[in-house]
Amino acid sequence: MTYTPAAPERDATEDAPTATRRGLGCAFEIVETLVLTLIIYVVIHNFIAQPFEVRMSSMTPTIVEHEYVLIDKISPRFADYQRGDIIVFQPPSDYQQEGDIPFIKRVIGLPGDVVRLVNGTVWVTPPGGSATQLDEPYVARAGGAPVPTTCQPADCTGEWEVPAGQFFVMGDNRGASQDSRVFGPIQRDTIVGRAWVRYFPLDRIGFVGRPDGGYEGLPDRAGETATIPAGLAVSP
Repeated sequence: MTYTPAAPERDATEDAPTATRRGLGCAFEIVETLVLTLIIYVVIHNFIAQPFEVRMSSMTPTIVEHEYVLIDKISPRFADYQRGDIIVFQPPSDYQQEGDIPFIKRVIGLPGDVVRLVNGTVWVTPPGGSATQLDEPYVARAGGAPVPTTCQPADCTGEWEVPAGQFFVMGDNRGASQDSRVFGPIQRDTIVGRAWVRYFPLDRIGFVGRPDGGYEGLPDRAGETATIPAGLAVSP
């Protein structure tokens, strides 16, 4: 018969340092994951894309109040804003709302353009080009007809020349929008980014932005030229 000596009893205190090290290692991994997640969030939020809740009705019917859109911040770094883009920007200080809520509007005039309102319609003259009436299928309608684009305030001249580095913007709901008709063109450096896609509510998911085909007879970006197709309404 072989006798096997009993294993010596271990002191419970011997396991304490190992358990402590394991606990510290687990805590470190958790903190490391949280920090990495925070860094990724900050980078994405500040430089790539940002969620935005629309809190105004000025873009109805394209984007309505309390819908959520994703703001594209990265593509404007490589290709400047286009005519017809929907952008989010910080309004002039005199027009900021409670909570410093950014505005969301559509780019109508590019740097160097002259924007005129004529009988409820919008005409744009690019540098060295002819005045062209915008085809705006996105504008809010009333009684089956587009809401007229009129001056705000009523005594405005109805004509604006867009300086270099600025954009003329208007809401699609022309009768309920504080925009460049009120505070003039906006500085490019106040723009947060380009509205790219609506992601809530789920039954309204989809891309938002420029009208299909853009604007015939007008350049899409500042510095570009456009060919005027036959039959397009232009003025001398």
